[in-house]
Amino acid sequence: MTKDNIRGYIALVHKDKDTSYGVSFPDVPGCISAGDTFEEAIANAGEALAGHLAMMRADGDAIPQPQTIEALRDNADFVVDATDAVIAFVTPRSHQVTAG
Repeated sequence: MTKDNIRGYIALVHKDKDTSYGVSFPDVPGCISAGDTFEEAIANAGEALAGHLAMMRADGDAIPQPQTIEALRDNADFVVDATDAVIAFVTPRSHQVTAG
């Protein structure tokens, strides 16, 4: 993935009382992030996503194709996971993405 073809992924942002904001990516299992504010959580998620994708490339793993929100809404697991979540669109922080 180069700077010219960076794509974003749908993220789920959760917040329970007395916790930080947590971010996960339905299309990138294992990639999670958090922040004390919503804005910080989204910024951190962009960095986490870039790092996770870079590690996948380094390991020779296939980079997952991002799904549309319509496709995700047809997935029962996503519907359950999205309950009480804010749905956001996050792109990898470009300064951490290397040509691969």
